[in-house]
Amino acid sequence: MNADSKISTSNGSDNPLITEGQQAKINEIRRLLGPLPEKLSIYCSDASIARYLRARNWNVKKATKMIKETLRWRSEYKPEEIRWDDIASEAETGKIYRTNYADKHGRTVLVLRPGCQNSKSVKGQIRYLVYCMENAVMNLPRNQEEMVWLIDFKGCSLANFSVKATRETAHVLQEHYPERLGVAILYNPPKFFEPFWKVAKPFLEPKTADKVHFVYSDDPNTMKIMDSLFDSEQLESAFGGKNIADFEINNYAERMREDDKKMPLLWVRGNASEAPHQPSVATAASLDLAKLKLDSDASDEKDEKSSSCEDDAEENYPDNMAVKNSSSSIAATDVK
Repeated sequence: MNADSKISTSNGSDNPLITEGQQAKINEIRRLLGPLPEKLSIYCSDASIARYLRARNWNVKKATKMIKETLRWRSEYKPEEIRWDDIASEAETGKIYRTNYADKHGRTVLVLRPGCQNSKSVKGQIRYLVYCMENAVMNLPRNQEEMVWLIDFKGCSLANFSVKATRETAHVLQEHYPERLGVAILYNPPKFFEPFWKVAKPFLEPKTADKVHFVYSDDPNTMKIMDSLFDSEQLESAFGGKNIADFEINNYAERMREDDKKMPLLWVRGNASEAPHQPSVATAASLDLAKLKLDSDASDEKDEKSSSCEDDAEENYPDNMAVKNSSSSIAATDVK
């Protein structure tokens, strides 16, 4: 295992201006999607569409299909409606939690402790993961799109790992939360994790896998990664910091219930922020799933062939390319 891999210099907040060609692709996807119900339109801001385009190397056809799949998933799974009391039993051991500090770039930090796994239900595990992702995204600052994962392997054994759960996790994160991961720190992974990583890595997109870094507390070279990302006074002692506070379920539950109260406000603010860009259906009725079916229908084929924005060859742009901080920038609540 290469412990000396270099950490990405991207911090997710340096948002260079997009080119006219890239903006044209964003506009083309918006045209292909057409009017959307208000609850879904907030996920189709310029910034959101740009993330899907970056995930698909700015290929309009592939990004449009990916967005449609996410809109279908959101309409059916309703991740924004999950509340703390729905998943509290999954959370009680602190296997995933949002810290009360950010990294040096202001990014939300999620701690994952696979050794604290308390459930054999993949469905329940994924539902809690989705809740944590929604909460983490909601708490991102205005100028951030990415988050940080700290994975603590203390107390881990092979029994804590499931290929099925890993596959489902990778699918949800990559397909429905693209370009959300800034960096994932695997802290003191045990030797037995190496073969598991070889099995799990193919489930990840290459760009995602490149954001995963192995850090060992007895290796000063890799610990430099922690120093570059975190204030040692805030970082938990479990990760080499000076903060001796530990996860406490009752305090955390109170925090999450307070956050749950904020979620409905996203719809009001989010819809308002999207008004200049995305025509919305007047009613909040459920999305017509047939309209967003993923298999290419005749109209999609016609639209894609006639698009002046889609090049014959896929264009590769820098992974940290983001939309300008103007009328097309991500709104405070448009962070999904």
